[in-house]
Amino acid sequence: MKRQRNNPAEVFERYRRQLRAFISRHVSSTEEGEDILQEVFLRFIQTDTVNPISQIAAWLFRTARNRIIDHRRKFREERMPQFRDEDDSGLISEITALLADDSRSPEMEYLRALVWEELTKALDELPAAQRDIFELTEMEGFSFRELAEDTGIPVATLLSRKHYAVKFLRGRLAEIYEAFLTD
Repeated sequence: MKRQRNNPAEVFERYRRQLRAFISRHVSSTEEGEDILQEVFLRFIQTDTVNPISQIAAWLFRTARNRIIDHRRKFREERMPQFRDEDDSGLISEITALLADDSRSPEMEYLRALVWEELTKALDELPAAQRDIFELTEMEGFSFRELAEDTGIPVATLLSRKHYAVKFLRGRLAEIYEAFLTD
């Protein structure tokens, strides 16, 4: 038996406020939030037309969360990551200092581009769950509690994922640190 399509106007009216509030907690401007909200409802209409959605609220919030993450990835390079260096090894703080340096010399621009490229490659090598938690906590400033509430994943699981991500990134970026950032 084929499911019947949902009425987009009713779905929009029923979930618009909740989704707008959810999205606004995670983006920096009202315009960005409205764009994401529109994308979510557009995807809903496109998907529901082909394959009617039964768990509407879950689908909408999961799609909103994914759009927020995609939005952050798109603009990741425009924001400065604020890495926390738990064990004072110097690696993360040195890389952060380099990326924050305002020097415009050709050598510094090249080095900064190289570090961004290696950081992006290293992040892409992580499993998606570890990469997401690292980016959301370190680069976007979300707390573990916020993420646990939004995703339903226990804080302990999020902490574990972040631990493995940091461990991997330290190992992966150690070579570039040794080659370019030590005296």
